[in-house]
Amino acid sequence: MTTPRTVLVIGGGASGNAITILLRRAGLSVDLIEARPDWNATTGSGITLQGNALRVLRELGVWEQVEASGFAYGSLGVTAPDGTLLFVKEDIKSGGDDLPATLGMRRPQLQQILIDAVRATGATVRLGTTAETLEQDADGVSVRFSDGTEGRYDLVIAADGLNSATRVAIGISDRPEPVGMAIWRAPAPRPESVTRSDLTFGGPAYIAGYTPTGENTLYAYVVEANRDRNSIDPATYADEMRRLAEQYGGAWPEITKHITDPAKVNYTWFDRHLVEGSWHRGRVVLVGDAAHCCPPTFAQGAAMSLEDASVLTELLTSGREWDDALFQAYYDRRVPRVRTVVEASVQLCQWQLDQVHDADVPGLIGRTMTALKELP
Repeated sequence: MTTPRTVLVIGGGASGNAITILLRRAGLSVDLIEARPDWNATTGSGITLQGNALRVLRELGVWEQVEASGFAYGSLGVTAPDGTLLFVKEDIKSGGDDLPATLGMRRPQLQQILIDAVRATGATVRLGTTAETLEQDADGVSVRFSDGTEGRYDLVIAADGLNSATRVAIGISDRPEPVGMAIWRAPAPRPESVTRSDLTFGGPAYIAGYTPTGENTLYAYVVEANRDRNSIDPATYADEMRRLAEQYGGAWPEITKHITDPAKVNYTWFDRHLVEGSWHRGRVVLVGDAAHCCPPTFAQGAAMSLEDASVLTELLTSGREWDDALFQAYYDRRVPRVRTVVEASVQLCQWQLDQVHDADVPGLIGRTMTALKELP
């Protein structure tokens, strides 16, 4: 048996960076291309990483840097709109007892840690570059790049995100669908009273919450109904988020007064997406948001992407043929777990949209996180 040894990874986000690191560690030749010239190194305010994400980050060899850069905690608070604490739920350690249940950190810090880890592997990285055409045959994929160069690979891994051009190019017609909600996010200084994520369901918005991302920082988020993006002037982003946030009590008044810079406020719709049947066509296979995405109500988007990278690498380095059976095994192993997360995340949204006041939010959170404690 001749094992293919050359891989092109399209996209340098969580899943693309992770699988590059893991495949290079296994001795494969990997080229990574990323459309953004800056490797998307400064985008975003914060990210919530639960234990199953931390487990993969430890596998990547970056856990110590992540731990030092973030803020670990072990519970989730639920408050009334006025800030009254309704209950505290201990988080399930979905990555195992030797890792925190949850860690918040600034998203650019995580990206930089992964960028540095990719660079350290010796992988070939080309920024500001996309794949223009993919031509497959029985032995591999010929790729023409946006800079006019060409390459030949045994496998192409599409990690190019929610609106994946590679997914379209290989004939998969599944597309993301909005769920009816949108989220405002912004970084802010961390009040001393904020030592975990607290969520409020209801009030002037559907959901309001915050997550500590370091000793002195947090990121705050407010979820409302979708609005036409074109109807919102980006110069008013801070005003729009503050208008919603200032109606909440507790730690919110201290947080809200720092939401002043519209350039630091992000507005994004919630989408759902799950490619059914298989995540590959020939020698091109999808990972991460290219294959699936969920609303961030369970903070599992990055975790599912990182798990994809771990599982696919395990299969690719198992000594098996890189054939339809292997890629179908990858899908069959991942899709029940991903579907659990997508459906639970959407269910939390739907309860808010339908104003179901007796919804079993703690039960759904507990059942979902318990399921994720198993290895992917």
